[in-house]
Amino acid sequence: MTKNDVKYLDSHEWAFIEGNRAKIGISSYAAMHLGDIVFFDLPNVGTTFQKGDAFGAVESVKSASDLYVPLSGKVIAVNADLESSPELVNEDPFNHWLIELELTNTNEFDTLLDVDAYEKTLD
Repeated sequence: MTKNDVKYLDSHEWAFIEGNRAKIGISSYAAMHLGDIVFFDLPNVGTTFQKGDAFGAVESVKSASDLYVPLSGKVIAVNADLESSPELVNEDPFNHWLIELELTNTNEFDTLLDVDAYEKTLD
């Protein structure tokens, strides 16, 4: 998966959709600007979110930031590798997703930013 395979929120979260499921992560821009990531606070499986809700937080040596879900749905998986190795997201943010959702509205994907539109929002 690359930055061109996903769509974004302007708050730097991405979504990769497959059928009625989506993997959610943070962009390489966010990972770079956060610096060394030391912790993710992620939701429990079964938690339901609406598009734009805060679903967790990321802490780095520089700061802590809320994470916002780009699509509505129920959490069906949390990336357990990040509990012991949150720095994996710094190394490859597109292949180390945070959560996986079962979507309640796949049409929301069309409202997200494509890579060109997202990159126009950056510094």
